[in-house]
Amino acid sequence: MGKYFGTDGFRGEANVDLTVQHAFQVGRFLGYYYGQNHKDGRARVVIGKDTRRSSYMFEYSLVAGLTASGADAYLMHVTPTPSVSYIVRVDEFDCGIMISASHNPFYDNGIKIINGQGYKLEAEVEEKIEAYIDGTWGEVPLAKRENIGRTVDYAMGRNRYIGYLMTLPTRAFKNVRVGIDCANGAASTVAKAVFEALGAKTYVIHNDPDGTNINEGCGSTHIEDLQRFVLEKELDIGFAYDGDADRCMAVDEKGQLIDGDKILYLCGRYLAGKGELPGNTVVTTVMSNLGLYKAFDKKGISYEKTAVGDKYVFENMMEHGYALGGEQSGHIIFSKYATTGDGVLTSLMVMEVMLESKRRISELFNSLHIYPQLLQNLRVKSKPAAKADPDVMAVVQQVEQELGTDGRILIRESGTEPLIRVMVEAATDELCEKYVAMVIDKLKEKGHEES
Repeated sequence: MGKYFGTDGFRGEANVDLTVQHAFQVGRFLGYYYGQNHKDGRARVVIGKDTRRSSYMFEYSLVAGLTASGADAYLMHVTPTPSVSYIVRVDEFDCGIMISASHNPFYDNGIKIINGQGYKLEAEVEEKIEAYIDGTWGEVPLAKRENIGRTVDYAMGRNRYIGYLMTLPTRAFKNVRVGIDCANGAASTVAKAVFEALGAKTYVIHNDPDGTNINEGCGSTHIEDLQRFVLEKELDIGFAYDGDADRCMAVDEKGQLIDGDKILYLCGRYLAGKGELPGNTVVTTVMSNLGLYKAFDKKGISYEKTAVGDKYVFENMMEHGYALGGEQSGHIIFSKYATTGDGVLTSLMVMEVMLESKRRISELFNSLHIYPQLLQNLRVKSKPAAKADPDVMAVVQQVEQELGTDGRILIRESGTEPLIRVMVEAATDELCEKYVAMVIDKLKEKGHEES
């Protein structure tokens, strides 16, 4: 990770860690950098945003920077992150920018940059942007007269993405009762239209963004509202997205959670049965549940484990030609259709599996036993120092020995916040609590907790 760019772009509290000046400088550099690929120096950059109040502020700052460097800025307005990735590819933009802090609170925001192939921006380009921000790159020339860039309304790009999603399912959703939680975020512009066009009886909650209610007690990180909603309305299935709609969690007709691991299991078995799972392999991260791996072993499905982050999942998929990968948090990538996690696409694929099976969604997980899991975060002064502390690691090793093959422990640094994450899987919730507490207590005892 760089000074400003983490595993998921440049993220922080709006006008504290990420300021309008930063956004202007990012725009200035990108306009200049990609303009060098054109004889007239005019790059084409497409921008989307989520519903945070500060997203408009950063959109205008980015546009000012881009056009000042001679680039044309195309505005998709409020739209999911995967829609920007899709439009960058199909309409041959130099790059795309998504303004979002994903599942974070409304006062945070972020700048995600997507290259011309629809992938997350290369680390070497991020390093150049950081050097420009810090003043070590040098000056970037200002465009003048007719070379100043234009701003173009490109809402049609979002509509094209909606149309693309509608073409993917092979069967109609007629008479299926579906609940959708849009997290008061970017999915509010897309999800309902897609499901209704496909014939589902669609019931929507948290679809009224006001700039400050994104992810607030709703969406994929607060699944309880959707669980209650599915039960109250007697729905067949429910889907919840995060702020920029690149994640999806689901709820079965009994109100039980279907997380990313369960989705990988469901879709992995489905694709394998159709002979459409290259290498008979699903790509996961180290956070996936032990129960998922044991279930895959029983079904003869192989798996890869990457570092946490859909960026690493996708890199592994591209390197080996795999079709399915994702995270427990609901970032699921279907490489046949997308180059990034896509919440609405994921929900369409889950619908496809359910409808083809002609069974209730809850009946499709009988062979999967998910181990109890507890994840606790601790805000620390220094992530590297906390993780490298020999006394802390001694406790981690002790836990590993006591768990043996009936569980596991993982301690890692957050990619976007000053947090150490401690995760334990074990046979019971009580064991999870015991072992997580042992590590957290040692971190505090050694003075790593931020006061």
